[in-house]
Amino acid sequence: METWWRALTFTLGYNTSLVTIGSMLLGAAGGMIGSFVLLRKRSLVSDAISHATLPGLALAFILAGLWQGDGRWLPGLLLGAALSAAVGLWAVQTISARTRLGEDAAIGAVLSSFFAFGVVLITVIQSMQVTGQAGLTGYLVGATAGMLASEAQLIALCALGLLLAIFVLRRDFLLVCFDAEFARTQGVSTGRVDLLMLLLLMAVVVIGLKVTGLILIVALAIIPPVTARFWTDRPLRMVALAALLGAAAGYLGVTLSSVQEGLPTGPLVVLASFSLFMASFLFSPWRGVLATLLAYQRFRRRVHLRQGLLALAREEPIFDNLTLKLLRRQGYIRRDGVATLPGQAAARDAEHEERLWSLYRERHPDDALQQEHSGLTPIARVLSPDAIMALEAQLPPRPEGGR
Repeated sequence: METWWRALTFTLGYNTSLVTIGSMLLGAAGGMIGSFVLLRKRSLVSDAISHATLPGLALAFILAGLWQGDGRWLPGLLLGAALSAAVGLWAVQTISARTRLGEDAAIGAVLSSFFAFGVVLITVIQSMQVTGQAGLTGYLVGATAGMLASEAQLIALCALGLLLAIFVLRRDFLLVCFDAEFARTQGVSTGRVDLLMLLLLMAVVVIGLKVTGLILIVALAIIPPVTARFWTDRPLRMVALAALLGAAAGYLGVTLSSVQEGLPTGPLVVLASFSLFMASFLFSPWRGVLATLLAYQRFRRRVHLRQGLLALAREEPIFDNLTLKLLRRQGYIRRDGVATLPGQAAARDAEHEERLWSLYRERHPDDALQQEHSGLTPIARVLSPDAIMALEAQLPPRPEGGR
């Protein structure tokens, strides 16, 4: 626990603190660009890009190993991964644009083919007489334990530059995500914006290889935006919140991995992000499971109470236990089921509201208001006093036997 506290407070060591900061910046960048990709409905492209980095990574390792005897040279590996990911991105775009195959089919073909080619190259590397082979597997699942300070600095600087680029381009991204046709009328090149968006996504994938690995890096571009969506409907707030959630996931994951030697950083970062997602999924006040259940129970009680009042007004028997319980709790009926004076008054009001809503639906069948409120909302909250007076004037006489 003491070790974790020191990691949380950035006092465990220079390299650990630098890796933590770099991971936080990477998580923030992934959350931001992932939000735009999610709004553009292209989240699965990140999966294809991440798997397409493997052959480039392996080829760069082979070339560096043949040149200097040690293939583990981070700038070269990142460059190779970026070039390979760019080819994979081009392949997805070309297949989906030039053939009848959809983007999902193109993603599946590119993902499986590039990853299989990368696995073959890794098998070749294992038979080569070069050093650093053990470090290559760290790019599959992430490894920060052996990260050099220079590597952590490179990741932090690249992630910071990525954040600045996303911040500058955010408005064009949002315009294209929500209305590409309108964006074209405003002189925005949607093809260029889409390409920039995917290039920044590719940059997040490439930079994050050392932290979370190519298999799990896609989670940083998907989970934080999805989590942020539980808390807001405003796009810019969603982008900012996704950045904070991504940074929090990187912070928690890296610090937890430093508690004990051998703990994998990438999976812990993803698990931290998933924990934030589950908390939002369960407890978000707008879209969380708990809030949805509570809203359903409130709606159910409103329906039962209104139906009970209408039954009282029409002098119909009530057999439903929940309806009887709600009417007793409100003081509308006695224990023997007889309506009280407040219950009789509330029943008359409910019946009058129902008659007004019925007349309104009859007179205005295409109006969205009656479809939205369905008679449960008091009509005075929906219509103006003049409209209610007009309905009152057209209201037919109460049928014989009505109270």
